[in-house]
Amino acid sequence: MRVQLSVVIPAYNEERRLPHTLRAVTAYLGTVCPDWEVLVVDDGSADATARTVQATGDDRVRLIRWPVNRGKGHAVRIGILASRGERVLMCDADNATPIEQLAVLQTALDRGASAAIGSRALPESELSVRQSRLRETCGRLGNALIQTFAVPGIQDTQCGFKLYDGPRARLVFQLARIDGWCSDAEVLHLFHRLGLEVAEVPVRWFDREGSKLRPSGYLSGLVELGRIRRYHHGLPPLHQLLQPELLGAP
Repeated sequence: MRVQLSVVIPAYNEERRLPHTLRAVTAYLGTVCPDWEVLVVDDGSADATARTVQATGDDRVRLIRWPVNRGKGHAVRIGILASRGERVLMCDADNATPIEQLAVLQTALDRGASAAIGSRALPESELSVRQSRLRETCGRLGNALIQTFAVPGIQDTQCGFKLYDGPRARLVFQLARIDGWCSDAEVLHLFHRLGLEVAEVPVRWFDREGSKLRPSGYLSGLVELGRIRRYHHGLPPLHQLLQPELLGAP
């Protein structure tokens, strides 16, 4: 059964930050969307992340548990493929981009885009709290490489606030294979290769304490980046992918 909007939240050891985010997300959706679901994908957490989700007592908030930590990319992929929404929002567990920014992404999809991605790098973006100098430097270098090798023309592939057309997202995420830091770049590379429009939209963003990304994560991301073209070198045309037998439909 389809719903109007699905919100996918990947979570790894997020018992501290997730309750506030769930309250903010569900309260906002209750005012703007009559038909919604929230899917929290617990990516092998060792804390009370799962109990935090169950404590909401709302059957529209669904918990998906993975027994071991595989990475944010894997968690997002599991959530997107389990979603039922006509549109699907992926947002981080820290609510760094406030849920109210959904409205500006909705506008981009209303105009025909298949994906609308929040961006911290555009002139109109509002960074209320900035990252550390090290993380900003690593992020800029990483994005330069991503633009060169995977997603030309996108200034910020890594912001954790992205809205997708639901059916097209479920198609694209079936093709995705990367579990780590470059998973966002892989997904956007697939949208680009398939000729599906991606709109980059300026958003408000706050740097939150508790990030799971370490400098070593950028290094492993370079390895993943090198795999993107190799994984998808022989990607068939979009009209072939839309055939039910290639989508795994019964």
